[in-house]
Amino acid sequence: MPQFRIALGGETFSFDSLATVMARATPSRSGDHLAGIAATSDVERVAAQYVLADLPLKTFLAQPLIPYEADEVTRLICDTHDVAAFAPVAHMTVGQFRDWLLLDSTDGAALAALSPGLTPEMVAAVSKLMRNRDLIAVARKVQVISAFRSTLGLSGRIGSRLQPNHPADDLQGIVASTLDGLSYAVGDAVIGVNPATDNIPTAKTLLQVLDDLRQRFDIPTQTCVLTHVTNSLDLIEQGAPVDLVFQSVAGTEAANDGFGVTLAMLQEAQDAALSLQRGTVGQNAMYFETGQGAALSANAHHGVDQQTLEARAYGVARAFDPLLVNTVVGFIGPEYLFDGKEIIRAGLEDHFCGKLLGLPMGCDVCYTNHTQADQDDMDVLMTLLADARAHFLIAVPGADDVMLNYQSLSFHDIAYLRHSLGLRAAPEFETWLGNMGLTGPTGHLAEQGAQKLLEGAR
Repeated sequence: MPQFRIALGGETFSFDSLATVMARATPSRSGDHLAGIAATSDVERVAAQYVLADLPLKTFLAQPLIPYEADEVTRLICDTHDVAAFAPVAHMTVGQFRDWLLLDSTDGAALAALSPGLTPEMVAAVSKLMRNRDLIAVARKVQVISAFRSTLGLSGRIGSRLQPNHPADDLQGIVASTLDGLSYAVGDAVIGVNPATDNIPTAKTLLQVLDDLRQRFDIPTQTCVLTHVTNSLDLIEQGAPVDLVFQSVAGTEAANDGFGVTLAMLQEAQDAALSLQRGTVGQNAMYFETGQGAALSANAHHGVDQQTLEARAYGVARAFDPLLVNTVVGFIGPEYLFDGKEIIRAGLEDHFCGKLLGLPMGCDVCYTNHTQADQDDMDVLMTLLADARAHFLIAVPGADDVMLNYQSLSFHDIAYLRHSLGLRAAPEFETWLGNMGLTGPTGHLAEQGAQKLLEGAR
């Protein structure tokens, strides 16, 4: 017998599980169609949203979408749920929770107190009942502050990751791209390199070069080589200058197995990073990346929709008190997010869910070249995310990552967002920019500072 049934528009719709309701209620995207779990019509989607709106939030505590005994991510979510924090909304349905979130009287303090009481499935569910502007309106209420050498997430500011990737890990090329990004006031969240060759000797060399550059100019930021967590552990043992430990994570145990990572491994890495005490204004030492479709691409989705699984990945991330978390929103390809409309929606959903769960949530606003999207779509998403008070965004030279072969934001885009929306860099980094002459008294870019930076690098 179907667990959920509703009559709508002269039709009766039946849903055999909570996971089916969640999948059918999700705004259309190619990944759920690929998995065979998406709504077959707009009417069925609305019917599922009606069912979802009337479900008590407590349903998600009583009915885990992936069984407790079969998945360590489910166990983490259930075992860390804060019943006392959940109490203010424990009587609500998903629809009532949506209405409460949108009230002017529901402020950032209330949402911060509630965060430990929310499960990823709850925030995924309520996001499915929201328009894009609702996702923005709620997310911008939430302030999450994290810190290492710079303080991120403060009101009126937006951080940036400087991503100076090179297809051959050429050190001169990476340094040149880094200096270029710094001249545009990019890099206060992290200077983070994806190595083309993911091995320990390469990662160690890159870490040393980035750390030498940081120390030469006394830059109040953090550096990171986005290598596997096990490599970072080995690098820490070798005495390499590891600021942040990076790892891609997903929303199921099986998908994380595909990444070669377990929760115990992440805990070991966090302990190792904290033992170094390299931060100056804080000690948030973990960096996680995620992306809708990761579990499906690993055939590890358990019949759960990709957006809900993405929210479960944030359940993993928040257990380790990270400095940075970002969804790489359009990177996996059109099989999962087909076009600009789906990418924009997914980016806003991810940011909303991460912020409600208490994460320092950023985004790589990006797409692959075989996706039905272009830079105009990215302009829309980056502007909406900045308005929603994203923690940070990623920028690469010319918006074109020539190593990973995808399109992201440019250094110029970060400058545009700050100037157009009146946003600023992290305070420590902002002071450094002024001292270096990279910005003038009004905070706008100054050409003479870039020349000083280049001369100092010679």
